[in-house]
Amino acid sequence: MKKYTTLAEIQAHVVQQKLSLPDLLEYYFQQIEDYKHLNAFNEVFFLSAKKQAADVQEKINNQTAGKLAGMVIGIKDNICYQDHLVTASSKMLEHFVAPYSATVVERLLAEDAIIIGRLNCDEFAMGGSNETSYFGPVRNAADQERVAGGSSGGSAVAVQADMCLATLGTDTGGSVRQPAAFCGCIGLKPTYGRISRYGVIAYASSFDQVGTITSSVDDAALLLEVLAGADDKDSTVSQKPVPAYSRSLVPAQKQKIAVLQETLNSEALDPEIREAILKGIEKLKTDGHEIEYVSFDLLDYLVPAYYVLTAAEASSNLSRYDGVHYGYRNKDAKDLNQLYKLSRAEGFGPEVKRRILLGTFILSAGYYDAYYQKAQKVRRLIRDKVELLLQQHDAILLPVTPTPAFKIGENIKDPLVMYMEDIFTVLASLSGVPAISLPLGNNQSGLPLSVQLIAAHYNETALLNLSHSFLK
Repeated sequence: MKKYTTLAEIQAHVVQQKLSLPDLLEYYFQQIEDYKHLNAFNEVFFLSAKKQAADVQEKINNQTAGKLAGMVIGIKDNICYQDHLVTASSKMLEHFVAPYSATVVERLLAEDAIIIGRLNCDEFAMGGSNETSYFGPVRNAADQERVAGGSSGGSAVAVQADMCLATLGTDTGGSVRQPAAFCGCIGLKPTYGRISRYGVIAYASSFDQVGTITSSVDDAALLLEVLAGADDKDSTVSQKPVPAYSRSLVPAQKQKIAVLQETLNSEALDPEIREAILKGIEKLKTDGHEIEYVSFDLLDYLVPAYYVLTAAEASSNLSRYDGVHYGYRNKDAKDLNQLYKLSRAEGFGPEVKRRILLGTFILSAGYYDAYYQKAQKVRRLIRDKVELLLQQHDAILLPVTPTPAFKIGENIKDPLVMYMEDIFTVLASLSGVPAISLPLGNNQSGLPLSVQLIAAHYNETALLNLSHSFLK
C-alpha cells in the first residue's frame, strides 16, 4: 500500500472504494510489526482500533462520518484513554488503567478518528532523546543508531516510519517540535491554553501543551480545529472561539519575519542546519516576504529559567506518586515513611528523580526567592520581549535544534549537554506562543533538518498559512 501523507487523500480513496479503513488499519498494523525494532509503540490497541475502523467505515458508507474519519492516529503514553493502560513510560505507572479519557481523546473519537495505540516517550515527558523511557529508547528510522528526539519520540517515529497517519504528543519545552525535527515531520505546539490539558499526565502545568505531529500542514490545521477550544474541565483553557483552521489555509500574504541573529550565529548550531535555514530564508524572500535580522539578547537565560521553573513544577506535580494511592508500591516497606521512600526511589528513573530533587531544592526555604522567583521574573522579561517582536513582525524564525539527531548514548550521561539541546525550543514555551517545526530536507548523512516559526498568541491561522506556503 502507498504511504498516505494527508487525510484528504485517504478520505477520497475510501469514498471512491479504492481503500477500506479495515484494510488501511491492517496495513498500519503490519508497518508497526515491520518496524517494531524502532520501539515507537508501548502498546497497540488491536481490538478497540479494529472496532473503530469497522464502525467509521459504516459511517462513511452512510455519509454520517466526522471530520477525522479515516485518520489513524497514535497518542503519547501520557494521555489518558478510558479503559486503556497509560504509563507515562514509567515503572511508577506500569499497570495503571485510565479511569477516564482526556478531553483531546474524546474530541478525536467524536470526529471518528481511529486510535491505534500509545506511543513511547521519555519518562513523565522528561527528556529530549526518548532515552529515559522505562521501555527503552525509540530509534530514529533515518538511522537506527540515533535518537528520535524527545520527549515525544515515539510520536515522531510513528509518523516518520508510516505506522499511522498522525500522532498526538505533548510539548513542555520542545517535546513535539524537537522530535518532529529529528524525524523530518511537522510538529505544532499551539498557544498555551489553546487545547485542554485535562487527562494529560502533568509534568510542568504552566508549560505543558498538547501538540500534533503530522506529514502535512493540512492535517495539523484540521487536528488543531478539532482539539482546540473551551473545556469546563480545564480552567487554563482559553474561551476564545476556534477558527476553521483547515478551511483558512490560503497563500500567505506578504509577511514581515524576524530572524533571531544570535541563534544563527551560535557556535552550537550545526553548519548544515545553518545552510539549510539560510536557503529557506532566501525562499521566503523570493516568495515576497520581508526578512529582518533582529537581536535577542536574552538567549543565554532561556534554558536556566526554563529548567528552574519546570523542575519546581515537576516536584509539586509528581508528589502524588507516593506508593499509597495508585501506581508502583514497594512490598517490603516496614512503615509508612519507608513505603514513600522506597516506592518513589524504585518507581522513578534517574532523570525524573534528578528533576524532582532539583525542584524540591528550588522551592525550599531560603532558595525560593533566589531561584524560583528570579526565574519567574526572567520569564516575564522573555515574554515581554517576544511580544514586542511579534507586535513589529508577523513571525519569528529560528532553528529548532542545534544539531541533527545525535547517537543513542552520546549525550545522555551529561544532563547539562542534554538540557542545552532545548536552547531554541524553550523560547516559545516560556512565552506561551504557538510554534511549528518544519522539515528542510536532509543533510549529507541523510538526517532530517528543520526550521522553526513562531507567531503571536492565538495566531495559529497565520502560522499555519505561512508554513503551508513555505512547504509548497
